[in-house]
Amino acid sequence: YRQRQPQRMIMVAQSAGDPASLVGPLREIVRGLDVNQPIHNVCTMEEFYRMRAVSIFKVIVTMVGAMGFMGLGLAIVGLYGLVAYAATRRTREIGIRMAIGADRTTVLRMVLGQGLILALVGLVIGLVASVGAGGLLAAAFPQGDDQRDFASLLFVTPIVLAVTFLAAYIPARRASRISPMQALRYD
Repeated sequence: YRQRQPQRMIMVAQSAGDPASLVGPLREIVRGLDVNQPIHNVCTMEEFYRMRAVSIFKVIVTMVGAMGFMGLGLAIVGLYGLVAYAATRRTREIGIRMAIGADRTTVLRMVLGQGLILALVGLVIGLVASVGAGGLLAAAFPQGDDQRDFASLLFVTPIVLAVTFLAAYIPARRASRISPMQALRYD
């Protein structure tokens, strides 16, 4: 202690009764030893444990959840961009199909079907991977909530499908409204 004096010290006291009733007498004992010694962060062992062991994990889980929502948002924006770009690049092909005789509903169904197949394949792969990762996390942290995990999977799936539908529908509708001659000149 004399070679390397600590910047702070922690005092732990065991009580038979209410631990909060010992705060005043303990402060007086410490002040009797050293008047300039500050006393702060007085708490029971239960509060200390809750603050150190439980609250930190809650903060981590909240941060991971927030990162998950940000990831979902980025995935939605990326999915929309990918499907919209793919449908826009096919404007010339759509024009050729319409010049041969395809009507607008056929073109819309074709582009929407291909976009939704892409989304379904991605969802199946993602759901299988998330169930596997969830099993690993449940083994590491056994106090997980399986109902919340299942609800989050049910929450994400329709959102991704709806975004894919809109991402494919908007450019497909735009491309199907172009006259075949104008679409053939489209670069």
